[in-house]
Amino acid sequence: MSGSDAVTPPLIAVAHGSRDPRSARVVTAAVAAIRARRPDLDVRLCFLDLTAPSVDQVVDAVAAEGHSTAVVVPLLLGSAFHARVDLPGILTAARARHPQLTLVQSDVLGHDRRLVSAVRERIAETGVAGDDARSGVVLAAVGSSDPRANERTRTLGAVLAEGTRWAGTTVCFATSAEPTVAQAVSLLRTRGVERIVIAPWFLAPGRLTDRLCAAALDADPDVVFAETIGAHHHVAAVALDRYDTSAVAAARTRLSA
Repeated sequence: MSGSDAVTPPLIAVAHGSRDPRSARVVTAAVAAIRARRPDLDVRLCFLDLTAPSVDQVVDAVAAEGHSTAVVVPLLLGSAFHARVDLPGILTAARARHPQLTLVQSDVLGHDRRLVSAVRERIAETGVAGDDARSGVVLAAVGSSDPRANERTRTLGAVLAEGTRWAGTTVCFATSAEPTVAQAVSLLRTRGVERIVIAPWFLAPGRLTDRLCAAALDADPDVVFAETIGAHHHVAAVALDRYDTSAVAAARTRLSA
């Protein structure tokens, strides 16, 4: 198998993991879309926490099958602790167990504009926020203890609003930072926004999105909560771009070694 790896190493898609079974179903569908776009590619799904299979289990299986290289693509929307510390630590330990296997971690899905477009489509699907001055959107993200990560997320509000005529767009956080969803909804109401959609900057539903939805409805029962990005075709496109970039870099490294 190691010979074919020089052209198409396996793609190990790493999701966050959740006790909520909806999360695994949505991520599994997203990975199925990746496979559908590239049926030639060996795509494996694993999770950082709370859901099986684990990263270790999938990496061990890839190594046992004799692969020489694998590209690990984090299905994460932010480059925070999981992408910068947690996953690299897991992969470092895996490399020690399998010195014959080269593991290359790609960039996260991140703030790719295609994913922002996917959020716009989820907003449109609600049928609530028209493209007019009576409508507004709250982009709801997880939040981070790193202020720089939160600031990067705040810039997404402006990107999301580009080309629209919405009366207002703002960002809220589920954890670790303000504004909360209630504060963000209140801000838009003070600006005269009549129709408000809460748009989750989340790949899949789970405990945090449920908490955000409940808090938003407690604050204002007239708001509408959009679906998560989910298995949107842009997710597969971005994930494959991340894979291709890292696979090419890995091939160049082998050739120059």
